[in-house]
Amino acid sequence: MIILNLDVMLAKRKMHSYELAERIGITQANLSILKTGKAKAIRLNTLNAICRELQCTPGDLIEYRPDEE
Repeated sequence: MIILNLDVMLAKRKMHSYELAERIGITQANLSILKTGKAKAIRLNTLNAICRELQCTPGDLIEYRPDEE
C-alpha cells in the first residue's frame, strides 16, 4: 500500500492544509482526499507543487508499506 505522509510534512513545516491548498491551486476538499489516503492517483504537477511549497522530495511524502495478508 502506498501512504502519503502529507500530514507529517505539514506539521514539520508548521503549515495548515488550507494554506497549502491555496498555494498549490487545489480545493481543500481535494487536498483532504490526498491527506486521508482516499485518492487513487495524484497528478505529477500536483506532487511537484506540494514538494515545492513544503520544500521536500516525493520520497519525503510517499511511503510504501506491504499489504497485510
